[in-house]
Amino acid sequence: MLSKASYLSALALLLTTPLSRSLPLISKRDNAPLPASDCYGIRTGIHFTKYSACQIPQIGVDPMAHCPQSGVLVDPTMTHISADYPTYPTIQKAIDSIPDSSRQYTILVMAGTYYEQLNVTRAGPLAIIGQTYDPLDRTKNLVTVIGGTANYNARYTDNAFTSTLTVAPNLNASLTGSGPTGFQVPPNTPFGNTDFRVYNMDFRNTEFEFSNGPALAVSVSRANSGFYYCGFYSYQDTVYIGKLGNAYFYENEIGGQTDFLYGFGTAYISHSRLALRSCGGGITAWKGTNTTFVNKYGVYISSTDVTAANSTIAAAIVGKCALGRPWNSLHRSIFMDCYMDKSIKSVGYIPWSSAVVNGTLLGEYESYGQGWDPVGRMQTQLSLGVPTVMTMELDDAGVKPYRKPEDVFQNPDGTYDYSWIDPQFYTY
Repeated sequence: MLSKASYLSALALLLTTPLSRSLPLISKRDNAPLPASDCYGIRTGIHFTKYSACQIPQIGVDPMAHCPQSGVLVDPTMTHISADYPTYPTIQKAIDSIPDSSRQYTILVMAGTYYEQLNVTRAGPLAIIGQTYDPLDRTKNLVTVIGGTANYNARYTDNAFTSTLTVAPNLNASLTGSGPTGFQVPPNTPFGNTDFRVYNMDFRNTEFEFSNGPALAVSVSRANSGFYYCGFYSYQDTVYIGKLGNAYFYENEIGGQTDFLYGFGTAYISHSRLALRSCGGGITAWKGTNTTFVNKYGVYISSTDVTAANSTIAAAIVGKCALGRPWNSLHRSIFMDCYMDKSIKSVGYIPWSSAVVNGTLLGEYESYGQGWDPVGRMQTQLSLGVPTVMTMELDDAGVKPYRKPEDVFQNPDGTYDYSWIDPQFYTY
């Protein structure tokens, strides 16, 4: 394995050699866990990601010199203008410029902070990549999008209007609605983006620096989305995956306080960090959806650290954060091979006074760390007045149907499909 310094040195040599604007794709999917520093391509054995040559800025070099064809540049200064590619000052203008076709497009976002709310309705494949000097380290991201608002005192008709990034075919598809069943999306609503990807970008909903109503950082509905080395930050309802939404998060940091992973679709979070900015409600508050086929809708957190956001808040939230609470009887969430610090409640999951437990899966598999308390997990809690053990400890057989991304991601007709996940970062 190359060290990070060797990796960057080798990549610098790569960048000085002529190559086409399309780097080779990795054709073989490897189901074994990949260390974050060991992602690799085919070219000469040098360790790099698919977009590394495009992402790393070089003084005096056209920022699009090593980017794929069908590329669009976002440059807030509008100093890089070329006949070879279009340039736009904002990310949304770049998104809006792309034709509604099945052709793959790539948007390179130059380093900076962008104050925008982003909407992606395009159905064709689209990748948005942020400039960075280290594509394998999300803490070194150079692009931040700040936008969105909070739905405090129900000032908006729907939480969807608060999101920093929304991926959905239209407004109806993105609406969250209220109550355990949410908004009834019209049956003729089309499916949106079949393969949307974001690399090395942070998204922040910062109207309030505390939980003050739903404030989404990302919303995905009726679309397939993959997020790689990204950050999502809010306090309440940070991540919303709506009906028929699929979202894969690899090496992400997701920060929140109250029910900050919620929705009706399917999310799989791998090799990431859940940063507890305080405690309220639970980490997960999934709703689930009835279908005519057996579905796997839920949120699955695998090989991920669940820890206090910083040392200051850590002392104040010891034993106060719940793994989740069931919004309705179709709630399904599983923590698998996760490290948990002492912020986690000893009982794990907690009840929701208006929801029944029957039919829910409030699961846990091979948790470890100070937040794992096998005795506490077996304590009963009152759920609608009935003493109930809320947390289900799963064995190998119990977790097997949900263990891998390929086990849970489904098309609208119930067939399984994970082809839209970047094979460089498929792991669990």
